[in-house]
Formats: sequence, C-alpha cells, structure tokens
Amino acid sequence: MSDAWPSLFRIVVGIYWLYFASQKWHGVGWVQSVMTASAQSNPIPGLHQLLVGVVVPNWFLFAVGQTIGETLVAVLLILGLATRWAAILGLLLALNLAVTVAFGLNDDGFRWMYYLAVIANAQVIASGAGRYAVAGFKWVPAYLR
Repeated sequence: MSDAWPSLFRIVVGIYWLYFASQKWHGVGWVQSVMTASAQSNPIPGLHQLLVGVVVPNWFLFAVGQTIGETLVAVLLILGLATRWAAILGLLLALNLAVTVAFGLNDDGFRWMYYLAVIANAQVIASGAGRYAVAGFKWVPAYLR
C-alpha cells in the first residue's frame, strides 16, 4: 500500500488545481479586482511596479493564462502524465500566487493555502507520478512520462 501514496498525493494536488481552475471556467471578470488589489498591496519592490504597470492593464490575458495553466496542471497530475513537468508548472503557478495574490489577503491563515501549494508541488516533483499513473503504460510516448 505504501507505493500508492505518491500516486494518491499527486491526484489530490491535481484536484486542488482543478478546483481553482474551475472557478474561472465560467468567467474571469471577478479576477480583475483581485489582481488590482494584490498589485496595490504588494510590498516586493520591482514586482509591485510590474504588477501595476503590466499585469493590471492586461489582467484578462493573465487571468486566462493562469486558468489554462491551472487546468493543464490539474489534468496532467490527475492522469499521471508528464508529472514532473506538470508539477514544475504547478510550482511556478503557486509561487506566482504566493508572491502576488497572497499579499492582497487580510487573513494570514488563508495565505498559507498558497504557500502549501508551493510545498505540495515541490513534493510531487520529488516523488514523481507514483506507481498508478497513465504514464506507466508502454503505449505512452516517452515525453509524457
């Protein structure tokens, strides 16, 4: 049973990303106010200016990109395809949220949700797909393993 844990953990992290991606599938308009508030409250020099000058004026492109990235990570992790690459993308998405959106929150406890996503994706990178993954089938191309 212990060989199932990496697979189970990978699937749970995939479901985490699927949940957050699904919040944006029916529209990303609500993301604009989140991005604007996060940009204004971000204390990191350089990043604050980048968020205000580039991200906020182009909020729609960034919101759609984040949604596509979250959906891709979710599907690949749940299936167990290109697992480490998907987890690297998930790590980058989580780092993005941890240094941008997390500063816009007034609740320090809720902020940890973003920090834990960084740690969870790092664990998937380290442990890989596990035994139970689509990548284990011989018909799967090597670049998806």
